[in-house]
Amino acid sequence: MKPGGALFIAALLYLVLGCGAFFSQPLFLVWFLAGAGLFPFIVADALVLFFLCDRLESKREIPLSLAQGEAARVKLYIRRAGGRSLLPFGIKLYDLYPESMKTCAANTFPAALNRKLFKESGALVFEYTLLPQERGFWIFSGLDLLLSSPLRCWRLRVTHNTTSSGKTYPDFKKLARGQELRGFLERGELREIRRRGQGMEFESLRDYQEGDSIRSIDWRATSRNRRVDGRPKLIVRDYQEEQDQQVLFIIDSGYRLPDFQFDSALNAMLLLSYVALKHGDSVAAASFGAADRWIPPRKGISALTGLMNGLYDLHSAPVPSSPFSSLENALARLHRRTFIILISNFREEDGECLAWILPRIQRRHLLLLVSFRELEAEALAFPAAPGTAPGMASGTAPETLETAAAFAYLASRRRLYQKWEHFGLLTLETTAEHISSALINRYLGVKRSGRL
Repeated sequence: MKPGGALFIAALLYLVLGCGAFFSQPLFLVWFLAGAGLFPFIVADALVLFFLCDRLESKREIPLSLAQGEAARVKLYIRRAGGRSLLPFGIKLYDLYPESMKTCAANTFPAALNRKLFKESGALVFEYTLLPQERGFWIFSGLDLLLSSPLRCWRLRVTHNTTSSGKTYPDFKKLARGQELRGFLERGELREIRRRGQGMEFESLRDYQEGDSIRSIDWRATSRNRRVDGRPKLIVRDYQEEQDQQVLFIIDSGYRLPDFQFDSALNAMLLLSYVALKHGDSVAAASFGAADRWIPPRKGISALTGLMNGLYDLHSAPVPSSPFSSLENALARLHRRTFIILISNFREEDGECLAWILPRIQRRHLLLLVSFRELEAEALAFPAAPGTAPGMASGTAPETLETAAAFAYLASRRRLYQKWEHFGLLTLETTAEHISSALINRYLGVKRSGRL
């Protein structure tokens, strides 16, 4: 129970009247009689609110599975409980939604409810929109109603145990609509899409069409087929990428990847998983660093649901992470040749660390090491000042040292990647904005090349 606005105003006026009563005997009598007259009304107002006013009942409807960044509609059903006949004279609503979400409209709460609707139908529906901003598990702890007394002297806060819980996933709706893939195609970011008849695995025979390569003609099948006029009927072979292969994603959830890079990498993993499952491959996933997880390989587009449930609440944290240990754990679980995609941020010191395990991986698997470009280091190493050569600075001595250190750091990373490529490994350095299209292009390129 809390004092209301009317009680505050009455108390303020009573105080002013009391100040005047200090200097005037007639005003003192008025002040005393006003206090004696108001007190029973104030007490009665409180008793009516506490004992006679309906506390109402509530129910919430919200989807259990939400997509990050996709607005979700929430419905609140408020109705009279029926045990107490008197309706509160003022009703304000506060929904206790989780911190990982925000309302799409400003000043949504507190929401003043129209008590006339309760008189007419005994219930009302309040709708508003929430925007999930973070992945993970969420819970609505309840719902608060602020009820006003008949004279507005008191307010009663009633908390309803109307809890709801669910999960916020990466934006799976874009995957279902194919929206991101279409966007990449429209912008020309996907370049390795297979054309008809190309691939490594024989699929079928068909009639020759204009534009087909002469190398795809099956001369033996052609010799057995004739047109109506007796001329040979050209038959060509159709090929497709090899299917039933295995792809393993390993993502670093430690200090190497800040939040925005980690989220981009996770979204790219899920998008490429969708592409790989569509191509008939099986997909597995693992993480190391802040959380060690392993999702075994599965085939079929339904496997994407398992990946979502296993990775939706994964976040990076400033803790140590070891790519060597992650690869060692993966080798112990893999029993067939696999395309391993390891996403982290590799530096010069990783060259010696991984040197022990890379030969073991090369014998049985194909490894792609994915790093993010160090944009801040590139900005220091290649200043935009006019007339300045790459790797040189035209500023003060400290700025020159910073530029030299950044240039040396980037050069050491480049030498490390060249060394790995010389040993037959695949490397990819990209930005958070383009990692999805870069990964899909590299995967399709590997499929077409037959290296897997």
